[in-house]
Amino acid sequence: MNSNICVRCLDKILSCSTFLLVQHSRPVNCSLRLFSSRPTDRLSSPRPRISKCLSGKRLVFPTGCVQSDENNLNTRSYSNKKNGKKPSALFIPVPVKITSNPDDINIGEEFGTDLSKKTEELMELLATFSKRREIRGVAAENGLDEYLFHQAFVSFRKYIAESESLEPDLHIVLSDILVGGGHVDDILPYFLEHARRVFPHLDCIEDLKKISDLTDPANWYPGARAVDRKIIFHAGPTNSGKTYHALESFSKAETGVYCGPLKLLANEVHRKTNERGIKCDLITGEERRFADPQGHPSGHVACTVEMTSTTQPYDIAVIDEIQMLRDPSRGWAWTRALLGISAKEIHLCGEEAAIPLLNELLTSTGESMEVRRYKRLMPLKILDKSLDSLENIRPGDCIVAFSKNDIFTLSRKLEEMGHECAVIYGSLPPGTKLGQAEKFNDSEDTCKILVATDSIGMGLNLSIRRVIFYSVTKPMIKEDGEKEISTISTSQALQIAGRAGRYGMDYEQGEATTFYPRDLPVLKEILAAKVEPIEACGLHPTAEQIELFAYHLPDATLSNLIDIFVSLSKVDSNYFVCNIDDFKFLADMIQHIPLNLRTRYVFCCAPINKKHAFICTAFLKFARRYSQNQPLTFEWFSRQVDWPLAVPRNLRDLMHLEAVHDVMDVYLWFSYRFMDMFPHGEMVREIQRKLDDIIKEGVIHITKLIHASEKKMDDVANLPDDEIERKKSLSKKGSPPPKNDGSYVKSGWSPKLSDTLIKEGVISPEMLQMLKKEFQTADYKKKRSSTRNTKGKNDYQYK
Repeated sequence: MNSNICVRCLDKILSCSTFLLVQHSRPVNCSLRLFSSRPTDRLSSPRPRISKCLSGKRLVFPTGCVQSDENNLNTRSYSNKKNGKKPSALFIPVPVKITSNPDDINIGEEFGTDLSKKTEELMELLATFSKRREIRGVAAENGLDEYLFHQAFVSFRKYIAESESLEPDLHIVLSDILVGGGHVDDILPYFLEHARRVFPHLDCIEDLKKISDLTDPANWYPGARAVDRKIIFHAGPTNSGKTYHALESFSKAETGVYCGPLKLLANEVHRKTNERGIKCDLITGEERRFADPQGHPSGHVACTVEMTSTTQPYDIAVIDEIQMLRDPSRGWAWTRALLGISAKEIHLCGEEAAIPLLNELLTSTGESMEVRRYKRLMPLKILDKSLDSLENIRPGDCIVAFSKNDIFTLSRKLEEMGHECAVIYGSLPPGTKLGQAEKFNDSEDTCKILVATDSIGMGLNLSIRRVIFYSVTKPMIKEDGEKEISTISTSQALQIAGRAGRYGMDYEQGEATTFYPRDLPVLKEILAAKVEPIEACGLHPTAEQIELFAYHLPDATLSNLIDIFVSLSKVDSNYFVCNIDDFKFLADMIQHIPLNLRTRYVFCCAPINKKHAFICTAFLKFARRYSQNQPLTFEWFSRQVDWPLAVPRNLRDLMHLEAVHDVMDVYLWFSYRFMDMFPHGEMVREIQRKLDDIIKEGVIHITKLIHASEKKMDDVANLPDDEIERKKSLSKKGSPPPKNDGSYVKSGWSPKLSDTLIKEGVISPEMLQMLKKEFQTADYKKKRSSTRNTKGKNDYQYK
């Protein structure tokens, strides 16, 4: 008898006059937990319920004796609590094959009735079954909530209606019920068995929950737990010397690893360490550079935090910008480095706001942390007056804006005023950023103004005298992956403002202010506020965990597996599951391409900018060619990116070159993971260096690119209305529109540039109108000036 029957319930069953034990024709190989103690159910329904036990017998027992199972599907992950999505909705029903009858022998029909002649009565019977409260209660205790029950019932009903030959026992039970010889509840065991075929996770839900249990990530790294680690936290603001002191310990050790947030920082540590005569290798997602000419590993390594090894032992480890363990997308990498590095001494550098959380995390590992606090080497002064106008700009100033639109507008205006300026924003290649930074820092260069986004907050040493916030709001990514415009945080404001004034550079005294007067009180309030303590750090499912999930759920897609993992995962209050929207986006993109699970997982971890169609298309081509087992050669790759490329003529060309540079990064990223299929990494790296020089040249003349884009937009804007409509038709249909005489224009016309720039977020509609007005005004003044030397009346009129 079923081992789940308790003595109390068994007494109730035996005392019930309706108890019946019937030998069943086919045993069931799984236990149905159908017993609980709810006396109200028994009173509400006098009819008995029927189930099967492990011995293969049918039990008729009073309604209400169902033992509750506390380990049900109510576990919610960190992310699902935010968006309110039910975990059950993530499980995709598996189609159940409809049985055919090739031998034209229906055993069930021999002992029962012909169900094909009673279709209407059969459907009414199934409808009655699905509406019974007792049935839904038992189904819920077997893991079927409302959503799963509905999906399973629809599949069950379809299976019964469309099968040519049902299993004999199911056929006989249905026949008995239709002729009054059975009760509708007799269908329950067969329904539950079918539900397990539709939702395989019902048989392994406890295993899935164990796999997705993330409550103790410290135990994932036995190597680190075996080391008596000393943790030192260097806490302080920007330009306080905290990282310098940590790197001094790194340099003095026999072996060490530096873990940085950016390739630029890893490159800088790699370069400076080698300049001191200490061999140091460089490891990033796209590059491996050995200090030893023979390629032998050095004792010191500078790497990006994602590339940190948790198996290699070190004497010293430095984890920079440790507060980024709260990052919604990348926080898992800092958590992994903190808990997993096998080093005798670990130096953490970052904001003091991380101290409470770090203490709690290290308590779980049985470790303690020494805190060393630093103050800013040179004071930072918050000015009482805003800039208000570009006329007040001075050498050494850096205007920080949070969009490319503002960057391009400001740089153009400054160039028109006679100021040569450097430009730095996030999507520029690292080499171009360094080139612009060197140009700005060079005291002999005429470039004395910097226009940049918040990408200067870390990774670049800049000689800035005054930081000017063009805005105090920026687009933010929320925990659920959505974007919103909100005021910058105290941490962000301090990071950016702290770039002003740097010890040992031209401007040691730093200043900060805003461009608009209305923003200055807001900035002062933000900077005066206390940085809120970090509450939790990020985690991310590993490839091994997803492979275990796939073993239990072989029909689920990778994106679906990730969703289910996150929905079932349990995390401690000190952790959260990182946002995985980008991972899922790539998983869905290549789902139709035949790849094994491990390869698919690696592809979805690639650094892809999903906002750019060109990059996504290249990624799709990479995956498709890989699946065909065709190496991605240099010749093939060059054709995909149209190499060689020319110097950009306008902003659109510049953005395309940036995208090509990103595609090259993706190829290089793959070349270190699939060396046989991406065999020409060094050749791609060589042309990437050339492309970097091309982009540098374009950025140096960015004002010319802006003017070229404006002229093209203005030329289009001044076309006749019928011509504009005809060209709009081209951009919509993708083919040359007919002329008035019925002929077609020659190929070569591209969609309206202004529409493209607005669509890609380079400029806004309001900025477009402003650019037109300013360009028209400048053109008018130029033409008017050219007529002043004539004696005739100036009858020039600008249209």
